[in-house]
Amino acid sequence: MSEQTATVPTIQPIPEGLAERAALLGGPEGTLTDEQIRDFVAEQLAGTDYDGKSVCLIIPDGTRSVPLPKVLPAIHDALAGRASSVTVLIALGTHAAMSEEAIDKLLGSTERGAKAAYPEWTVVNHAWDDPEQIADLGEISAERIGELTGGLLTDVPMRVQINRLCVESDVNLIVGPVFPHEVVGFSGGNKYFFPGCSVHDVIDISHWVGALITASRIIGALGITPVRQLVDATSDLIDAEKYCLTMDVKEGGADLGAIAYGDPQAAWAACAKISALTHITYVDKPYQRIVALVPEMYEDIWTGAKGFYKSEPVCADGGEVILYAPHITEVAAMHPGLRDIGYHNIEYFTKQWDRFKDHPWGELAHSTHVTGLGTYDPATGEEKQRVKRSFATSIPPEVCAEYNVPYIDPASLDLEALRADPDTLVIDHAGEVLFRLATERDGGEEQDL
Repeated sequence: MSEQTATVPTIQPIPEGLAERAALLGGPEGTLTDEQIRDFVAEQLAGTDYDGKSVCLIIPDGTRSVPLPKVLPAIHDALAGRASSVTVLIALGTHAAMSEEAIDKLLGSTERGAKAAYPEWTVVNHAWDDPEQIADLGEISAERIGELTGGLLTDVPMRVQINRLCVESDVNLIVGPVFPHEVVGFSGGNKYFFPGCSVHDVIDISHWVGALITASRIIGALGITPVRQLVDATSDLIDAEKYCLTMDVKEGGADLGAIAYGDPQAAWAACAKISALTHITYVDKPYQRIVALVPEMYEDIWTGAKGFYKSEPVCADGGEVILYAPHITEVAAMHPGLRDIGYHNIEYFTKQWDRFKDHPWGELAHSTHVTGLGTYDPATGEEKQRVKRSFATSIPPEVCAEYNVPYIDPASLDLEALRADPDTLVIDHAGEVLFRLATERDGGEEQDL
């Protein structure tokens, strides 16, 4: 096909009773104590048969705010003497592998090291680029992909591949937070399998489906989105027991407001409903300028762009979103192909599909996510964006230009003066809380994407 077009699918509500299948502690108000978390984890894992079984414990990497040290020691104690083995698999997707030092920090074991803090556990990065560590679960047909995505993709089959540990272990235990997400609606649950522990085919197709819907429409959509349907269907191909501890993380990442345990779909649904109340901030008016202060946990634009995804919905037409991150020095070392395409809106690619169809779709999707809504006229070559997006980083101006992004010298921004400007929204620790207009609050789950 020479041009991609897509219908706008409807999000399906979370099935009645799904969230209630999970055990839940906490809610949108208050903070859980360490003792409450420890007792909950111990009780839930004690009631699950892990005896004599190999366990693949799947956790997020350092780009997710979650206080793992509040949870992992309790998991370690609960599985000690029961599981035959425990391998901790860091769900990188296609992010860079974490160093030993970074892993120690993530696991809360900087003083003694992970090996001493969690004896008998083996901690590994998901090696998405090593074919020997990847298992093939077969193919989902193009027809089935069309059904799962609401007709967004109808002629592309998907090869389902995942880290071998997920299929060769007796039990998978996912441990991770739930946040509004630009591709799937809300992160967490089975998303830790796909794309967290998978490879390019699943990653590219799932992210491209999200891009066709557009990040601004799908992010924070509470319910079973087309991408969530795709993720759940591929996870069904894993012939192993699957459990999940999901968490609602308080802003800043140091505490938990809620924790749920059950099968991945149920645990996800329980915390997604809470995250919709705790991680979406509604504002009364759109802003002409938004300055998203990207925290240092995001080391490049590939990850730090969450500051754009989660603030762009409240930027006024013709306004500007500035990603302020003086610590960031590169766009995406793991994805050099981004330099070849730059940052553009979705129509720029779909209306020139023959030109771009062979480029990795995950990179195309990221490009559109960091641009937002806009139009492209193939007859004139004119591209128009709804909002302007600029990088106030340590990426040189000439490199920004190669990516089709305006450069702003971070030192030129007076943040305190900007905070005082009624037309400017300055967001601290940007990338976790989603901003939406109050007029979009409907409280319902079934909605058009």
